[in-house]
Amino acid sequence: MTHILITGAAGFVGFSLAQRLLQDGYQVYGIDNINDYYDVGLKKARLDQLLPHDRFQFQMLDLSDRDGMLQLLEVNSFDYVVHLAAQAGVRYSLENPWAYIDSNVTGFVNLLEGCRRNPVQHLVYASSSSVYGANTKTPFSTSDSVDYPVSLYAATKKANELIAHTYSHLYGLPTTGLRFFTVYGPWGRPDMAYYKFAQAIEMGKPIDVYNFGKMQRDFTYIDDIIEGVVRVMLQPPKQTLAQADVPHPPNSKARYRIYNIGNNNPVELMQFIGALEQALGKKAEMNFLPIQPGDVLATYADVDDLTRDTGFKPITPLEEGIQKFVEWYRWYHRQ
Repeated sequence: MTHILITGAAGFVGFSLAQRLLQDGYQVYGIDNINDYYDVGLKKARLDQLLPHDRFQFQMLDLSDRDGMLQLLEVNSFDYVVHLAAQAGVRYSLENPWAYIDSNVTGFVNLLEGCRRNPVQHLVYASSSSVYGANTKTPFSTSDSVDYPVSLYAATKKANELIAHTYSHLYGLPTTGLRFFTVYGPWGRPDMAYYKFAQAIEMGKPIDVYNFGKMQRDFTYIDDIIEGVVRVMLQPPKQTLAQADVPHPPNSKARYRIYNIGNNNPVELMQFIGALEQALGKKAEMNFLPIQPGDVLATYADVDDLTRDTGFKPITPLEEGIQKFVEWYRWYHRQ
C-alpha cells in the first residue's frame, strides 16, 4: 500500500489532503507541532476527523527537531512526502521573524535531509503566491523573476524553492513546489481575512478593509487546491535536457518543478465581501484602512503549466465556495 507523509496534518490544507488521500485508499502518516499561532481547538477538531481512520497515524513533531525528523524518515518507508507545515501568515512575520526561520527554513532543510538519506518517489512542498512580492506584471507566471519579496514569510518560501532545487540537482531528489493562491473553504484558518470577516459580520462587528478595498485576490477553493496537489504528487518531475541558462523553473535540468495553483480569476475585495454578505444574509459594517506592511495589491495565477502537465485547472466559482464555507462555519461554531 502506498505510504504518504503529510507535514502540517492538523493544518487547513494538510488536514484536507489527508481526508482526500484516506478516501482514495492510501496509508497516511501525519505530523504537526500543533502550535498556538491560531486556535489549537480547531487543529484538534481537524485531527478528530482523521484519527478514527485505521490507515491514519499521527505524531506530534516539530520540523526544527533535526533528530526527530531524521528518525521519522529512517523508521518509515514513505513513498511520497507532501510538506505543508510552515509558520504561516504575512503580518505575524513582522512580530516574530525567528518562528519563520526555525520552521520554514531550518525545518525544511531537516525534511530534505531526511528525504535525501531515505529516498522517496517525490517530495511536494507548499510555496506561496507571496513570492511574487513587488511584481506588477499579471498574471503571475512561474517564469517570472521573484527576487523582490515584501515579507519575511515570502522570503522563506522563495528560499524553500532555491534549497529544493539544490537538493534536486545534487542528489536527484524529485521536488515540486506549489505556489498556492489565497486558499479558502471549510475548516479554514481563522487568521485569514475571509474567516475573520465572517466572524465579525455574524457578530455585528465592523470588518477592517485594507487599502480602502482596492485590492484583488485570486481566491482558490480548498477542493481545487487538493485536486492539484494529488495530481502533481503522482507525477514526479523527470530529468530534462532543457538548458539551465534561462533562470526559471521550466528550464532546470534537475528533477524540479514549480507550479501555481490558483483560480486564474482575480476578484475585487469588495466583490468578495459581497459574496460573504449574500451567503451570510447580513450586511457588513466596514472600517476602511490604508494598506498594511507586507501586503500586495493583487494576485493572479497563470496556471497554464499546471493544466498542460496535469490536465487540471481550478474551477470552483467564488459564490459556490463561499456558500460551502459559510455552511461549515455555522455548523462548526454552533456545535
